[in-house]
Amino acid sequence: MRRLQSMRWFCFPWLRRETTQTETSPLIPKAPEPGPNYGPGNQGRTREVEPRARSRLFSLSDCLLKYLLFFSNLLFTVLGLVVLALGLWGLINKESFAQEKIGQISTDPMLVFVMLGLVLSTLCLSGCVGALRENCCLLQVFSATVLVLVAAQVLAAIVAFSLQGQIEGYLRSGMLAAMVRYQDDLDLRFITDEIQIGLQCCGADNYRDWEVNMYYNCSAPGVLSCGVPATCCVDPLENGTVWNSQCGVGSQQLDEFSAQSVIFLGGCLGGMSRWIEQHTGLIGAVGMVLLGSKATMLHLVRKATR
Repeated sequence: MRRLQSMRWFCFPWLRRETTQTETSPLIPKAPEPGPNYGPGNQGRTREVEPRARSRLFSLSDCLLKYLLFFSNLLFTVLGLVVLALGLWGLINKESFAQEKIGQISTDPMLVFVMLGLVLSTLCLSGCVGALRENCCLLQVFSATVLVLVAAQVLAAIVAFSLQGQIEGYLRSGMLAAMVRYQDDLDLRFITDEIQIGLQCCGADNYRDWEVNMYYNCSAPGVLSCGVPATCCVDPLENGTVWNSQCGVGSQQLDEFSAQSVIFLGGCLGGMSRWIEQHTGLIGAVGMVLLGSKATMLHLVRKATR
């Protein structure tokens, strides 16, 4: 039967096209059936629904989706590498990898920048490569990690709201520990100074908390005895130009009425609480932006791997 059909095609070649068009094959698109509006004047309308035109539209949208996902992840990858480089620069600059300091590296604030930059750059790099190479495995790993981060962010917000008292206790302990090491750790000193300047405060609860520091303790033999850092002073600039590093010397011996004209009396924990209450809307907006960016990433990955 097949031999007869081959001979028929060979002898009557004009029948070959007619026969092949009636065959069904998954690789041959089915021709549109003529409808009531089919005619010479409606050929443009028929072409609009052709599979080739649809495939062009799909390929264009897929290309835009691919490079949108790639460039967004590339931006966060660069940001993560900058944070990582900043943390490593801080550790190397302080010689934290030296043998006598390596035991205290776990409490170094710069380690937070290193870990944050490492996680961010690694995660977004997997999203970059997965989008560029169209690797579904990398994109699924990226999507799962982002989903975990979204869950962690929501959980952290719930925990912070429900455990406000305990968090305040942890902050008090952390700030007192930073005050103890104020003269020995440049990073903790910088952070403490910035908090006291920004919030116009002194100590954790009040200015007398600086007695925990061995240099500012009233029993210390040095010049700083019974004093506070210059960042506690109301006006640390002498004549408005020169920084007076000893403006807080002897302030702990003063009563509150006399000390209020020299230093800030309130503690920084109270200042933090007031700042959070005044900027609740801003904090919520930042949280929603972060959550929205992660949700957008998840949506893009879901469309790319669909």
